[in-house]
Amino acid sequence: MKLGIVGSGMIVEDLLSFIGDIPTIQLQAICARAGHEEKLAQWQTQYKIDQVYVDYDQLLADQQVDTIYIGLPNHLHYSYAKQALEQGKHVICEKPFTSNLQEFLELKQLATRQHRILVEAISNQYLKNVLAIREQLPKLGDIKIVECNYSQFSSRYRRFKNGEVLSAFNPAMSGGALMDINVYNIHLVVGLFGLPKSVHYHANIERGIDTSGILLLDYDHFKCVCIGSKDTSAPNRTNIQGDQGYISIAGSTNIVDHFEYVNDSESPVRIDVKDHPHRMYDEFVEFERIIYEQDMLKVSEMLEHSEKVMHVIQQAKQSAGLVFGADH
Repeated sequence: MKLGIVGSGMIVEDLLSFIGDIPTIQLQAICARAGHEEKLAQWQTQYKIDQVYVDYDQLLADQQVDTIYIGLPNHLHYSYAKQALEQGKHVICEKPFTSNLQEFLELKQLATRQHRILVEAISNQYLKNVLAIREQLPKLGDIKIVECNYSQFSSRYRRFKNGEVLSAFNPAMSGGALMDINVYNIHLVVGLFGLPKSVHYHANIERGIDTSGILLLDYDHFKCVCIGSKDTSAPNRTNIQGDQGYISIAGSTNIVDHFEYVNDSESPVRIDVKDHPHRMYDEFVEFERIIYEQDMLKVSEMLEHSEKVMHVIQQAKQSAGLVFGADH
């Protein structure tokens, strides 16, 4: 993979911190807005990136780049991914995939027409510990209750309360707790159990944006609650409870550092099968393999998963009366 990165925020810095551990991924180029030249120059030297751009069209015209990674604010995912696909690039797009379901469906159709790979960068669908959870689920018997809490107080919330609107709390930029943080809970639950029967989102809404909220997913035979909060903090934990045992994950659903399996007949078992400390490592190893092998079956599988997640997000937004700029 000859990777071109677009973005200069924390998620891009996170990516750069480990991507060198995957030698088959070549950092061909990075692009950000004008005004970020100093940061780009520093990263170019530190991470041995071949080219630096402040014009996205120039990045897309770089024939040495075959794949674009989009690490931009949520509302820009659709337009940047569309341009990349139109220019014949494969696309790895950060979560949430798009601002709404219609945008996702358009990108999916475009990728098919262009015969290009399109995938969502969502760590917990590739983590080895999450794959291990799937193997343990049958031991729990009939699932009855699933609860996920990912609460992380945002330093920008106080600025928001004082009247300053930043991307994380801007409806026009598809921010908020559902899109920025609860989306990890949704991905985990949908990845394990598929689409729920019904979706209801009870959100704390300030000035048109959800700063926190409780998402209720009804799976008919079991019930699920997903809590996402950017205006409070609490210990993050996920519990999957069956009538023969439970699985407990300490920490947020984007990391899943380890988990504990407990049933009535065995002692508690702590399970940790990861082989790299960074949460994004496994997904990029898989993305590189998918692109190298042109594994369209895997691409189809992951797009199907992302589409289910976008359906849940769409229903959640409608339930809470959330309308973002891209929805008009």
